[in-house]
Amino acid sequence: MGVDGVELPVWWGISEKEAMGKYDWSGYLAVAEMVQKMGLKLHVSLCFHASKQPKVPLPQWVSQIGEVQPDIFHTDRLGQHYKECLSLAVDDLPVLDGKTPIQVYHDFCESFKTSFSRFMGSTITGISMGLGPDGELRYPSHHRVSKRGKVPGVGEFQCYDKNMLSLLKQHAEATGNPYWGLGGPHDAPHYDGMPNSNNFFREHGGSWETPYGDFFLSWYSNQLISHGSSLLSLASTVFCNSPVTISGKVPVVHSWYKTRSHPSELTAGFYNTVDKEGYERIAEIFAKNSCKMILPGMDLSDDHQPQESLSSPELLLAQIKSACRKRGVQISGQNSSVSGAPGGFEQIKKSLLGEDGVVDLFTYQRMGAYFFSPEHFPSFTELVRSLSQPEMLWDDMPNEEEEVGESLPVGSSSDKNLQMQVAQ
Repeated sequence: MGVDGVELPVWWGISEKEAMGKYDWSGYLAVAEMVQKMGLKLHVSLCFHASKQPKVPLPQWVSQIGEVQPDIFHTDRLGQHYKECLSLAVDDLPVLDGKTPIQVYHDFCESFKTSFSRFMGSTITGISMGLGPDGELRYPSHHRVSKRGKVPGVGEFQCYDKNMLSLLKQHAEATGNPYWGLGGPHDAPHYDGMPNSNNFFREHGGSWETPYGDFFLSWYSNQLISHGSSLLSLASTVFCNSPVTISGKVPVVHSWYKTRSHPSELTAGFYNTVDKEGYERIAEIFAKNSCKMILPGMDLSDDHQPQESLSSPELLLAQIKSACRKRGVQISGQNSSVSGAPGGFEQIKKSLLGEDGVVDLFTYQRMGAYFFSPEHFPSFTELVRSLSQPEMLWDDMPNEEEEVGESLPVGSSSDKNLQMQVAQ
């Protein structure tokens, strides 16, 4: 069909479930052997977060520590803890039975490398390092799902666990503004709030444009960038002698992109506004560690976003791609959802066959019942073939029952050596 390989999530909560340093790789080794026998490639995602779908918790021993020390988790203004990943503020604190999270992640990666050594470079060609919620480099600022049909709010700053507050206090005192370190912005909206519902993100005259706003947003973003740099450096160091490509995932937070303040990006940790370029510093940490950047949302188009959300996934993707080009960072693309965005296949073709030539690997999320359904699978097959062949042959074209909307003219990606994989 033209697919080169599959992507497999390897969960911390499964492989190191019962106790620190007690690893069980048996299930994943079985999958690697199956993929090897089929002659496919395997891209492994190391997942240091929990998941609701599929339901995978953090390791039992980590959750037990969290029950006693809830400040190892990100916390919002109302004191609610996000328990699906550890707060980046504890990266270098010995909160896990005397070890730091960075040390635990390092040991996990070392054990993985040793256990899968016979597959490295032959079957396993890529490893992505989990960087935060859902594996992405961001704060869990939008983890409360908006009601169906409702425009997504701006999200909420996640800086209220005691360790984040301690870092903020230290930074404020070091810069001569101790009163700025008492907490996050008091005039920012809650999760479902609109940009103008409070003063912080107001289009004109909002606090985000004041010296205090710049102080807080710079600090908040810097903490995220430092965290991402540490984890990418860790992965690059552990796997430096392995013939695999290292990558990390950056989200495409596109809601409210057409406003001046870009509030959804700010609460997620990306200091990107109408006057400030926020993604070149992100690209820098990938370039410094010789890592590829995974970008989801390549099936999203501006035409299919609610107008009232002032969203633009296409403009945001173009901005991030531009930052990566400037820093020499390669990009791996993904689609946004299992069920597919409206017009998603056409948008994927447009993204991958464009003139910029930045994307050389695309992962289609995610194999399951819908993926193989008669409504979906023929269209997916057409997509893959259109990316790998200069033109469609007559007997490759879908019949009338298989067609789903209009198809764009098919181009060739052979000159860009585009690889295609599907996610398990």
